[in-house]
Amino acid sequence: MSENIYVGVDLGGTAIKVGICNEEGHLLHKYEGPTETAKGVDTVIDNIEKYVRHIVEESPFSWDQLAGVGAGFAGFTNIREGIIILAPNVGFKDVPIRALLEERLGKPVKIDNDANVAALGEAWSGSGRGVENCVCYTLGTGVGGGIIINGKIYQGFGGMAGELGHISVVPDLEAIQCGCGEMGCLETVSSATGIIRMAKDAVERGDRTSLAHVETIAAKEVFDAAKAGDEVAVRIVNRAAYYLGKSMAAVAAVLNPEAFIIGGGVSKAGDILFDEVRAVFAKLTPEPLQRGVRIVSAELGNDAGVVGAAGLHLRS
Repeated sequence: MSENIYVGVDLGGTAIKVGICNEEGHLLHKYEGPTETAKGVDTVIDNIEKYVRHIVEESPFSWDQLAGVGAGFAGFTNIREGIIILAPNVGFKDVPIRALLEERLGKPVKIDNDANVAALGEAWSGSGRGVENCVCYTLGTGVGGGIIINGKIYQGFGGMAGELGHISVVPDLEAIQCGCGEMGCLETVSSATGIIRMAKDAVERGDRTSLAHVETIAAKEVFDAAKAGDEVAVRIVNRAAYYLGKSMAAVAAVLNPEAFIIGGGVSKAGDILFDEVRAVFAKLTPEPLQRGVRIVSAELGNDAGVVGAAGLHLRS
């Protein structure tokens, strides 16, 4: 067995996921262990090293076959220098993670932010398999994104490309302030947080909705209510879908991707979200720019980050 393998690391605040991929992007083995952020930066880095070594040792592959390690992080990263500028969920600040891991592992290391590696994972071996140009949205607590051009991550001048959640799409009279400090960002309406906020606002206004009887409103409850015909919930879902489709129309005018891939917890809503997004995209996008473009759900789920991180050496 002489093929090269690549290990991807998905560093989260609670768990570190690692996986082995081959050169075709197939996830062959995976392992998960605790991050242990409370024990400090050194312990987290120790754990990354330990889990990478463990997964290779437990696999049928040898350490010599490991051609590189990639890692994805939630936070601000200096990708070119391999430094995590700020990753609050793991307590990292100005950590030269690439150099530290290369010294410990004796292997080349590449890093990127979590949204980019998830996008690369989907483009490499998920819903975007075989697609050279695609844009990925991750709809969760916020709205993340990643741009794949000619099969590789597009990082932009400062490594900040793909901040799709901060496209300003909501008109001034309807806009609220985003966590980034600006007004009217996509994240304020199309994230789980935005959907929950709109639902709570409707209940507080006294709108007639079944959501008024839900003790703790989550995005799933809003989608379930919409599927059951609740008019207020339908309105909220359509608003989230409208601005998502509107943002895609703007992105299509600039990048003309072959596919938009939507992942994250909100994407599990299914047709009630996707049908409306597709309809809005068709309405707002010039016909030549929508021709042949697909809007699809992500396939890899929680494995996208590991797969994409492993692919950094081949596809970035």
